[in-house]
Amino acid sequence: MKTPLRKTPLRLPWSRPRAATEAKAVGMVALRQEESLGPSGRSYAALSEAGFLRNPVAYRTVRMVAEAAAALPLLLYHGEQERPDHPALALLAQPNPHRAGPDFLEALYGHLLLSGNAFLTALSLGGPPRELHLLRPDQVRIVEGRDGWPETYEYRAGTSVTRYAAAEGQLLHLRLFHPLDERLGFSPLAAARAALDLSNAASRWNKALLDNAARPSGALVYQPKEGGNLTADQYDRLRSELDEGYGGPLRAGRPLLLEGGLDWKAMGLSPQEMDFIEAKNGAARDIALALGVPPMLLGIPGDNTYANYQEANRAFYRLTVLPMATRSAAALSAWFSDLYGEPLRLVPDLDRVTGLAAEVSELWDRIGKASFLTEEEKRTAVGY
Repeated sequence: MKTPLRKTPLRLPWSRPRAATEAKAVGMVALRQEESLGPSGRSYAALSEAGFLRNPVAYRTVRMVAEAAAALPLLLYHGEQERPDHPALALLAQPNPHRAGPDFLEALYGHLLLSGNAFLTALSLGGPPRELHLLRPDQVRIVEGRDGWPETYEYRAGTSVTRYAAAEGQLLHLRLFHPLDERLGFSPLAAARAALDLSNAASRWNKALLDNAARPSGALVYQPKEGGNLTADQYDRLRSELDEGYGGPLRAGRPLLLEGGLDWKAMGLSPQEMDFIEAKNGAARDIALALGVPPMLLGIPGDNTYANYQEANRAFYRLTVLPMATRSAAALSAWFSDLYGEPLRLVPDLDRVTGLAAEVSELWDRIGKASFLTEEEKRTAVGY
């Protein structure tokens, strides 16, 4: 793809804009590339487009958290008794004919990470729920009652509008903490909007640099022996010939033919401008930290927070995956208790979490050596 030539000075993604200068007055044709920071926006669609669909760091980070949380096995209890045969577990294993359990939960956690909100609805025929479905957060509108609390949820899909009464419990709204909104949650990715814009702008600038012969901009200086400047027609013709004959990666390295007092002056990047690689890595770290993933797990250089990969992975599960899965399981527990008419409790099965295998082994070893505990007390201490 050919990059258009402009008369404005080079603007790096992290630099402030400088006033454009006219090059014709001093007999110089400036070949510069300008890139502006495009805001990622605040909406679910804008963050999904700029982050999950276009930014590899945001995409991988969201996938890591959502997949890890969806893969956590769940235990269901009725009071203190485990119920592995309860229909609620079968419903979570196959929520509807179109999605299996892990796929359904991955989408749920993805909605939470990109929107800060997740909406679930249960389909029943006068009895226990038969199917569970997710609603896209940006297609749900909350209608408040006179007291300011949600009264109705309106879901718009095309020209169809479905209304769910908040008091009937047909819809479950999961949301992350938002300090300025009592109805909607706050997206973790929205907290890294500046880093997301910086990362995307740096990628676009680097791509444009590669398209333009993979080298910094330069200038053609017109220095006639008898003085004078280029005419408007000469100026436009020269720019057109440079663009058509020397722009783009396929024309990289082609020798430049100069005549009539023209001289090529290469323009390198200053040390401050060359720091854009570190700036891009810093933006990647901010995106990963906003979503709760240690940068070490993503292979981002410059992060020495944890001594090794195993410690970083353990922190990822303890500080990000488990809190999100636990709070979601608690919300599902209350919702299922109302739908099934009995007290139910969903909890993650930590004994089967691969990322916490070392911690579980240490706990079992420590409890096993506690001679002052009875067998029943040891079983209770390890969660049985």
